Amino acid sequence: MSNPVLGLVSLLVAVVGVLTGFPMAFVFIFVALLFGFLAIGQQVFNLLTYQFFSLMTSVELAAIPLFLFMGYVLDQSGLMDRMFRALQIMLGKYKGSLYVIVLATATLFAAATGIVGASVTVLGVMAAPMLIRSGYDTRLSAGVIAAGGTLGILIPPSVMLIVLGPLVGIPVSTLFAAAVVPGLMLSGAYLIYTVIRCQINPRLGPPIPYDGPPLSLLDKLRELFVGVIPITVVILSTLGLIVGGVTTPTDAAATGAFASLALTAIYRRLSWKALRIAVIRTMEVSAFIMFLIGAANFFGAVFARLGSGRLITEILTSLPVSPLIMLLLMLFLIFLLGGPLEWIPIVLVVVPILLPVARSLDFDILWFSILVAVTLQTSWLTPPLALSSYFLKGVVPQWRMKDIYLGMIQFVGLQALVVLILIKFPILVHWLPQITGLAD
Repeated sequence: MSNPVLGLVSLLVAVVGVLTGFPMAFVFIFVALLFGFLAIGQQVFNLLTYQFFSLMTSVELAAIPLFLFMGYVLDQSGLMDRMFRALQIMLGKYKGSLYVIVLATATLFAAATGIVGASVTVLGVMAAPMLIRSGYDTRLSAGVIAAGGTLGILIPPSVMLIVLGPLVGIPVSTLFAAAVVPGLMLSGAYLIYTVIRCQINPRLGPPIPYDGPPLSLLDKLRELFVGVIPITVVILSTLGLIVGGVTTPTDAAATGAFASLALTAIYRRLSWKALRIAVIRTMEVSAFIMFLIGAANFFGAVFARLGSGRLITEILTSLPVSPLIMLLLMLFLIFLLGGPLEWIPIVLVVVPILLPVARSLDFDILWFSILVAVTLQTSWLTPPLALSSYFLKGVVPQWRMKDIYLGMIQFVGLQALVVLILIKFPILVHWLPQITGLAD
């Protein structure tokens, strides 16, 4: 058996291993060691050492624990609760208002943190009890929370884009700028969809007037300002600095972490218990992400050394189809893999296989990377893995998994629609990088 074919077999074995429930990182390491040793002998151990040490010295990836810490501090601070209440005061009297509030909160939280698990959990804790008490539709409520919570994987500062940048050879700051408009398009599509459905059928989301003491318009605006300003400061201290070209993503992550700590202290929400929880969660998730990145990176290196990627590229480029059909096929493959796999192995194993095909077809790599990122967001909403469903089920156990799944699937269709729009109008990806001077 030739080395390229051996590499394809290793990929199949790795996918089967993941589907059987074994820890993903250990599957990739074991399979890469086994098939790598069969093909290149003891050199595979040197390759393992090199891949993990090169990961540990990556400056770009240093931003991951800082952004995670920033997100978990905000999660523990209770500032999200205050912002949610301020939005409720302003919008509660309209049909579907709670959906709009959840999506607005999710978008702001995504732009302030770049993580997904915390967003779905926080939104579930804050919004689900109120949605249930107010008689909102269970499936649409679950879909709004799960879909809104996944915006953090795309809207900067996205951890996924930090990992993707060095792989595709594009500065992370450029990817951040390119992802802003698609991320807001997704948020807007979710919002428009829920508002239209509530206008057609008000029983899905009846108005929820504010039941507190009477407030004047000035009082409402003051509440909105006080509730939104902390998150706005964090966004400006991270995304604003990156898109403005003032700092690198790693420096901005440190600035954002400091800003979240300072604001939490100013609002008198900082405690040793909250800080301890934020630090421990940051360490746990950072270790998990880094180890999985290292394992997937090692597997990808072995796969490339065997020449399997080159074989796949030759096969795909020889197919008698147009570039557009090839693009749709590649995105559909990523969509299918997003069901059983997390985004990390897809980014580090599958994208390097498809990247030479995209280059051979003269696709703009920045545009292609954002299409991949938007498509990968579906992995959080697509069964059987659908991690958002497990986060949501954990904080809202009374909702059935069937209803959560059916609620999420309708938003996958909106994600597909946004992908098609971005394919038709690439300027939506390039506009912000061009006006900020971050375009290559």
